[in-house]
Amino acid sequence: MALSSRGRLHGGGEAGGPPLLPLLLLLWSLLWQAAAGKETPVCSGPLILGMRLENTSQSIPDIQEFGIIQVLEGSEIYLRLYGMGMHAHVYELVSFSEVVQPNASFNWANATCPEKTQDLEVEPHLHEIRNTSAVVSVRVQKLRKGEHSKLYVLCTQSGPGQPRVRLEGNDALIQVLEETPRLMPLWFQICLIFLLLVLSGMFSGLNLGLMALDPMELRIVQNCGTETEKRYARKIEPIRRKGNYLLCSLLLGNVLVNTTLTILLDDLIGSGLGAVIASTSGIVIFGEIVPQAMCSRHGLAVGANTIILTKFFMLLTFPLSFPISKILDWVLGQEIGTVYNREKLVEMLKITEPYNDLVKEELNMIQGALELRTKTVEDVMTQLHDCFMINSDAILDFNTMSEIMESGYTRIPVYEEERSNIVDILYVKDLAFVDPDDCTTLKTITKFYNHPVHFVFHDTKLDAMLEEFKKGKSHLAIVQKVNNEGEGDPFYEVLGLVTLEDVIEEIIKSEILDESDMYTDNRTKKRVNNQKNKRDFSAFKDNDTESKVKISPQLLLAAHRFLSTEVNQFTPSFISEKILLRLLKHRDVIQELKFDDENKKAPQHFLFTRNKPADYFILILQGKVEVEAGKENMKFETGPFSYYGVMALNPTITTTPPAILDRQSIQRASLYSKVSVSEVRSPSHMSNLNRSASLCYHERSDSISSTFSGSNNQINSSAGCQYLSDFSVRALMDLQYIKITRLQYQNGLMASRLESCPQSPDGSPPKLDTTLPVKEAPTPNEVISLLNEKNCQHSKTNHSSPDEVV
Repeated sequence: MALSSRGRLHGGGEAGGPPLLPLLLLLWSLLWQAAAGKETPVCSGPLILGMRLENTSQSIPDIQEFGIIQVLEGSEIYLRLYGMGMHAHVYELVSFSEVVQPNASFNWANATCPEKTQDLEVEPHLHEIRNTSAVVSVRVQKLRKGEHSKLYVLCTQSGPGQPRVRLEGNDALIQVLEETPRLMPLWFQICLIFLLLVLSGMFSGLNLGLMALDPMELRIVQNCGTETEKRYARKIEPIRRKGNYLLCSLLLGNVLVNTTLTILLDDLIGSGLGAVIASTSGIVIFGEIVPQAMCSRHGLAVGANTIILTKFFMLLTFPLSFPISKILDWVLGQEIGTVYNREKLVEMLKITEPYNDLVKEELNMIQGALELRTKTVEDVMTQLHDCFMINSDAILDFNTMSEIMESGYTRIPVYEEERSNIVDILYVKDLAFVDPDDCTTLKTITKFYNHPVHFVFHDTKLDAMLEEFKKGKSHLAIVQKVNNEGEGDPFYEVLGLVTLEDVIEEIIKSEILDESDMYTDNRTKKRVNNQKNKRDFSAFKDNDTESKVKISPQLLLAAHRFLSTEVNQFTPSFISEKILLRLLKHRDVIQELKFDDENKKAPQHFLFTRNKPADYFILILQGKVEVEAGKENMKFETGPFSYYGVMALNPTITTTPPAILDRQSIQRASLYSKVSVSEVRSPSHMSNLNRSASLCYHERSDSISSTFSGSNNQINSSAGCQYLSDFSVRALMDLQYIKITRLQYQNGLMASRLESCPQSPDGSPPKLDTTLPVKEAPTPNEVISLLNEKNCQHSKTNHSSPDEVV
């Protein structure tokens, strides 16, 4: 009985010691023969019990039929023989004979060993010889033409010259199979496999490279790329427009190439598993990874250089790919390409910043322009409490205009009563022809130019705001919103200001600073680092003569006209109008008194006090006073343009002998004669003249003051006398009044006389004209004048209003 086994490599042997299986088989054979009543023959030679396939030069089929050993034609096989008494010449006792194909009714007991065949030649040498096994080499010859397989049986001899005995069972058979012919020559097959790998990589790379170039991007490259990129884009763009047709052609070509590659590898290797492993490795590495990595970065160049081959495969796959592409076009619609909205475009610029050639400022401008529509004026406005504004009642004096210039703004909102009530806009250029000495009211300027005030709602988009500014109506707008909070009707609430500069700063994403800015950003309140010292315009005014109290130029002119026409001591015959105007502009002449309602009879409320000396003259400009005069303490109220203390300017002169005049008096008189009133440019606040007030209030002086002469001694002699008022004047409200002291008045007299004297040719000081007429008048009782003043209020003709005076 024979055994068959396979899978043992050539050169392999069994472990040391007698094999257990052959001994058991030998024992079983002897017992079976004894049971059959036969004598056990004595073996003088080796006894072969079975065989198995140890190794082969060519691969064998995976499936064997009924335990029959299958080998390919033209191969060299190694068989391991099992038995007893193996020796070096056992190969001479082994041979093979051709037999018919066995079937279910085949009877091995009656089979004889056919004639020895030459198709299986046993080599004349052994390998791994042992007592129980030995490996023999057998060369299998080619099958004859038309034969697909043949069956051979193992025959053995017990010794030389002994009959050949056939082993029993299927495991003693060897089937020789026809070798499958190759599809094509080996060299051609290898070249074709390399070509298919190249085509697989090309299809995979083009699929990624060309399909990643959407039509929009190709148009962009054609318009703004380099010359080489423009040329490539013009080549690719016609076939890229047919996106689905190109996709189907590339995918069909890739699948066809990969399938053919697997078949050829299977035929070349001869093993399905090996073909799968080889094709997968080759396609992944050389057909997918490498080409896609290249085409993802250089898809434009690769696609343009392989455009002819791409068109060829599109034509080759036309019958199948074109109908499929039409179906896709109908189902999916036309391919538009990648379109970026505003947010995606901004994010793309941010992400690609390290790789593009845009500088940070350019990137900020692009980003700011794209975000312009998403922001409102409320996001960039200056809050109302941070705005520089001017009250509409302001006077354009030196201080006000200095404040405007120091602010650095060219457009300034003008409000009435409260800051949220903006009624006008002042342009700094409107002040070009305004003289601070004129103390012009702000309303006069704003009404003359009448600039429109532009209001916008807080939710107005910045792009719409920019379009409004571009129309040239205004570069400043007031931001407001409808306030529905609380009870009552809705109203417009002013939130702040927005300017063209704010919108431009939002576009360029940076702050625009000039030399007058104090903050880099009104929202963060971060101060400018290199801010220069604040401009000081005090060099353009005389601080020594600055008026402490501001009045309107109309009221100043009215007071000047009143004094020069109604009060004898200030008529042009005594003081020239020019000197009088300088006197009124002196810093201490126009004064203001704040009334204390809690202490109405406070000492500071009394302008004159009975029986107390006074050396000054007072003219009420605004407000009311109470006059108490006479032994009966008669009281009456007077208003604007009533005046008191005329006699204090030139009191009754008591003749003093010349001998009494000491040197100190002479020096004081000389000093007074040299003092003159300097010209003062004093700005003033606006104070509307009460038009209902009577201008006829004045202190009637029926007599003329003491005699004035050209003598300095006469003028200065009166300076030593004191005037005691026999009445009291108390303020009833806030007052604005003119207070001229005796010294100031006498200096005015001296300056007027010096002005009227001619200059001597030799440059010596002018001499006073002692021939000037002297006006003399009796000195009446001032109380009587005050009472007459009260009685004549309704009979006296009123003066003209300030508007008429001006």
